[in-house]
Parts: sequence; structure tokens; C-alpha cells
Amino acid sequence: MGTELSPRLRAIVDALPLSNGLRVLEIGCGPGAMARAIAQRIGDGHVLAIDRSAKVIAQARALSQEEIAAGRLSLRQMAAEEFERAPGEAPYDIAVAIRVGALDGRYPEAGRRIRRRLVAALSPQGRLFIDGGDPLREIALDD
Repeated sequence: MGTELSPRLRAIVDALPLSNGLRVLEIGCGPGAMARAIAQRIGDGHVLAIDRSAKVIAQARALSQEEIAAGRLSLRQMAAEEFERAPGEAPYDIAVAIRVGALDGRYPEAGRRIRRRLVAALSPQGRLFIDGGDPLREIALDD
């Protein structure tokens, strides 16, 4: 479980504007399948995958040993509403959130709090993508 990318997630990864060296923040990473797929596509870039669930972060950590050891992936247990870059941590170029209710409109106030956190976490040109488009849609952070 969690090792193979579903066709839906593969289409999402294919649609992301990924390139070598990017820093990507995945919000709500679950067991980490998409984070691993992204890490394979960004060369010497880095993926930080977060999830509020300790159980899925432990599962993602167990399934992602190769990417973690290579320095291409790191994991943190935290709610997106509480996310802050660590001291000295470089900003992220892209944030992606799949089936995250606070960003897809189900919880608007939480979504506003997360977008404020992302403005601080992303580079000035940083972009936020969520599911619900064909297969993605970009969300403006200046709402």
C-alpha cells in the first residue's frame, strides 16, 4: 500500500510544472506515493511532504527511505495551518495539495489561514496547485 502511484495521481504529477532543482511542498501527503514520484522528477531539487497524521507520516517514512537518504525528500507531521519554514530553510517553488478540504473550498476559513502560511513559505513566484481541474487547478495566494 502506498508504493504505487494511481493513474489519477500520475496524471496530477504529469501536469505539475516540474523541473530540475525545484523545491516542492506537498500538503496532505498520506503515505507519500506522490511525493516520491515528484522527487524522482526534480533532480537535485527537494520535496517536503507534510501531513497532520502521525500514522501516515510513519508509513511514508518507511516507504521513502531511498529518497530520504538521497536528500530528495523530507517529511514532517504537522497541520498545514501551522506550517512554517524552519530557520534557514529555503522557500518553496511549488505547493501541491490533493484532497485537502481547507484548500478545495470545504473549509474556507482554514483555507485562508493556509494560504497566508503559504505566502510566507513560497518564493515570490511560488505557485499553489490543487486537484479539481483537468487534473489540476492553480489557486491564487493573494485572495
